[in-house]
Amino acid sequence: MSLRMNDAQFSSETSQGVLLTSSGYAALQAELEHLTLVKRPEIADRIRESQQHGEFSEDNSELDEVKFEQAMVETRIADLKGIFGSAVVLEQANIPIDHVGIGSLVTVTDLEVGEEFSIRVVSSVEADPNLDLVSNESPMGTALLGHLVGESVTFDTPDGTKKYKVKAITR
Repeated sequence: MSLRMNDAQFSSETSQGVLLTSSGYAALQAELEHLTLVKRPEIADRIRESQQHGEFSEDNSELDEVKFEQAMVETRIADLKGIFGSAVVLEQANIPIDHVGIGSLVTVTDLEVGEEFSIRVVSSVEADPNLDLVSNESPMGTALLGHLVGESVTFDTPDGTKKYKVKAITR
């Protein structure tokens, strides 16, 4: 019996929804709160100020910038609401440690330079390379999914081909 996930389980978008870690869910929730409770009213105030000062001329670039920012914020709010509408938060106990899966904290060794580091494989909506949160849809995430401790993976990046060895898998 294989303990590895099947191809359907490799995707962060299941028939049940988008898989999120609890910390990823909390971060996206905080972003939504900030956008709706801080940014949206801030933008509305800036538009009202422009209206009160009669700054509604066709060449008002500041107003255009505010309206563009408003459109960006409203789009992101709609995106986040869509994510939450289908989000499934991974329970800690369901994060695999016998193989690499979504939510797994993976320690790897770069076989070219010998450097060891850890990343967490997450869905694309919570990925942030600056925080070592690697998307399961990225070349590295795709290559690691399903692999066991001791196995090596090879994948292509813009910097060339990389080869890593899985050293540990934890939650």
